[in-house]
Amino acid sequence: NRENLKRKKNLSQQVRDYSIYKFTFIERIKYMLIAVSGIAVISYIFYRSMVLFIMLLPLSLFYPGFIKNKLIRKRKQKLESEFKEALLVVSALLSAGYSLENAVKESIAELKLLYDKPTFIIPEFEYINHLIYMNIPAEKAFEDFGERSGVDDIRNFAKILKIGKRSGGELVSVINHTASVISDKIRIKEEIITMTSAKRYEQRIMNLFPVFIVLYIDSSSPGFFNLMYSSIFGKAVMTACLAVYLFAYCLSDRLLNIEV
Repeated sequence: NRENLKRKKNLSQQVRDYSIYKFTFIERIKYMLIAVSGIAVISYIFYRSMVLFIMLLPLSLFYPGFIKNKLIRKRKQKLESEFKEALLVVSALLSAGYSLENAVKESIAELKLLYDKPTFIIPEFEYINHLIYMNIPAEKAFEDFGERSGVDDIRNFAKILKIGKRSGGELVSVINHTASVISDKIRIKEEIITMTSAKRYEQRIMNLFPVFIVLYIDSSSPGFFNLMYSSIFGKAVMTACLAVYLFAYCLSDRLLNIEV
């Protein structure tokens, strides 16, 4: 009992609520430095003002919170992709005659062979397997996983599994069909991400292109932009350019965020 409690504690430390992102100290410093770099570029390119840079510098403290939702979305996409592979493994084991509980247990070894890097799904399946070992129903364990994941496909699988258990129907065929449908849906999402990866790369280049243009003109023709930084009208124009630039940056990011 003591070993089981210790093992459960260790496993529970590896699972998480995927809708909550906690920055490590290194991550927080990393994103703050990225924000400082962005503030430095904006201050130089659009205003050439050290005073403005110092005034905007405190905003770097809030940047990690600003991108938190984006990091959560990326983590959920990774979990969803891993869940697809896990479902295919479980489905194959069920077709081979394993019960759901044994299929979950055996799938862990298969997943460890499939992934050689740290994953989200392996600790989750280990935790589910431990809950099953503690006589907690498999559908309840998957339901807990679905709620913590915040991923609709995992939640739907847990709901269908729960209904299938209650109805006492042909559970294996139901799970296999559900796994096939969910896997196809996730595969389509992955294909969309792959197809738009080139456009995402182009987006990053285009976001930096105006900065490179200003730096090139400034280096090849010193003093060309002096009027834009020394007059009120010039500063107003540069402020408008900055607003358009930030709008285009946000718009391009939203256009490439395709939901299925």
